[in-house]
Amino acid sequence: MFRPSGRALNGLGDSVQAQLYWSSFDTTLTVLDSATGVSLANAVGTARLQARTGRLFSNPEVVNILARLDSIRAVETRDTVFVSPVPPDTAADSLSDSLRVQAYALGGIPGGRRVVYAFAIFPDTGAVVTLVPNDTVFTSSATGIAAVRVRLLPGPIPDSVVVTATMRHVNGTVVPGSPQTFVVEFRR
Repeated sequence: MFRPSGRALNGLGDSVQAQLYWSSFDTTLTVLDSATGVSLANAVGTARLQARTGRLFSNPEVVNILARLDSIRAVETRDTVFVSPVPPDTAADSLSDSLRVQAYALGGIPGGRRVVYAFAIFPDTGAVVTLVPNDTVFTSSATGIAAVRVRLLPGPIPDSVVVTATMRHVNGTVVPGSPQTFVVEFRR
């Protein structure tokens, strides 16, 4: 279900009190209540939605209809990084394998969906780790996979890093299967 919002403007661009009525130009979106605009998606794709008040019509607005997220799963949950010995005057800098989750959706591949990764270091030694490319990535439109890597920067070497990956629906609820947990172990 989708509920659009809009407001009527006068010739000066100021808001005016007016009842808006909504309609769809496409079969991919059905307007269930023209007075509120509450609409139901019939298929993944795009639809054009228009508001009107009296004889004044808005420009059609494009609505992107995405596949409904069903669940996510981790592709692999453990990785071991062997930190190579380095000369005394330099520090180790190691990168883990990809920590990947795959999103599943009813009616299509859920591309372009946000996945948030977060980590905790055990023990908390002040080691510096970062997520590459960053802590928020988007699923691939071809596969539904989102991936990050853990980079160990120069400094103390932790025993392990626990990383979680979380996806949420548009309304903020957690997608089933979230969060997924990964463990990256560091060994010398």
